[in-house]
Amino acid sequence: MFSRVLVANRGEIAVRIIRALHELGVEAVAVYSTADADSLHVRLADEAVCIGPPPANESYLSISNVIGAAETTGCQAVHPGYGFLSENPAFVEACEETGFIFIGPSADLMRRMGDKAEAKRELIAANVPLVPGNGAVNSFADVQAGAKELGYPLLLKAAAGGGGKGMRFVKDHAELESAYATAAGEAEAAFGDGALYVEKAIVPARHIEMQVLCDSFGGVLTLGERECSIQRRHQKLIEESPSPAMTPELRAEMEQAVERACGVIGYTNAGTFEFLLSSDNRFYFMELNARLQVEHPVSELVTGIDIVREQIRIAAGEPLALTGRAPLRGHAIEMRLNAEDPSRDFVPTPGRLERFRVPLGPGVRVDTFAEEGMEIHPFYDSLLAKLVVHDADRPAAIERALRALGELQIEGVTSTIAVIRDIVDSEEFRLGDYSTNFIAEVGSRLPALLKG
Repeated sequence: MFSRVLVANRGEIAVRIIRALHELGVEAVAVYSTADADSLHVRLADEAVCIGPPPANESYLSISNVIGAAETTGCQAVHPGYGFLSENPAFVEACEETGFIFIGPSADLMRRMGDKAEAKRELIAANVPLVPGNGAVNSFADVQAGAKELGYPLLLKAAAGGGGKGMRFVKDHAELESAYATAAGEAEAAFGDGALYVEKAIVPARHIEMQVLCDSFGGVLTLGERECSIQRRHQKLIEESPSPAMTPELRAEMEQAVERACGVIGYTNAGTFEFLLSSDNRFYFMELNARLQVEHPVSELVTGIDIVREQIRIAAGEPLALTGRAPLRGHAIEMRLNAEDPSRDFVPTPGRLERFRVPLGPGVRVDTFAEEGMEIHPFYDSLLAKLVVHDADRPAAIERALRALGELQIEGVTSTIAVIRDIVDSEEFRLGDYSTNFIAEVGSRLPALLKG
């Protein structure tokens, strides 16, 4: 096991990783920008290094600054968390070249899976069902050709990255040129690459993902699925496990497909395979996230497995204690609490957090870095906390979620509490009858989206 690990992140995920390291008896080194000098993750760490000014490209995204912090503090390994450098092959290579173990998959695998077209070619070899689409294209003429071949509706997706950036839904030919220009521009700005992937839109569909852990001895453990269909701007708001749409037979089929894929591509550490599930219960692979996911706590609660600790153990050369399919127990729901204004299309709302009181009680978990009196900066992601509940079954978990939301207090910045409560208490959510179009279809009946 390592003796000292650098945590190359900030916010709630840095806090989460530091706590896991301490539970394993490992010292944690934090990095921070000048804006985060007083943050919780800095105070929890055994040592902390300032790596630059507030803009992320001068601090958390600076490979040389992060590597320098690991070198000067005597670390053996680096945990990237999610976001920032977590899926940057150049960062993985820099870690390897300077003698640090990267807690995640290899640079080669990350590069291959980050290329959506290449990832889909490799998944074909594992006999995993794919959404119909074509390879990365760099011109409107190629996009037109793809649209003619696949038919409408379509999705244009950035070939070099995800997170909803560079993604556009195209209903018909009249929307194609404008959607292409916008998506390509967003992709270029976010990833330095304007190439797009043209994909058939499965409508209606559910967004289902499968969590996996793989060790370096060929061991594979699947941890069930997460339902991630409640989204705004192609980014998730609520996740739950198990999915109300899944049957035991469908789950087994999806887990078998993921296990085959891990063997074919040679996956190691934690990862998430994302699928679309059609209304006739057919699933199609979309992409592989070669990192820890924001929503990993729901899988932890239904399996009893600490995914972050397992990541660290795997990177330290230990085999998985359990392989195959992790048993699932009960039901978990994660709600993302963001500093955003739902009535203004979820625009971020930085400011001073005047009051922050989290709920307690049985089956309630809050992952956060937020504290009363802190400044919520405009430089970074708007996530304040993740409220996660667990209970014996889905109806009980919903009531526990509503109870916890009722106890939660956030003042000083506008947040997503009210819209999360509206969604969880809606008839569609209670019935488990929803798709990725939930906000578009039900939004006009959600009070929190109508205020303003």
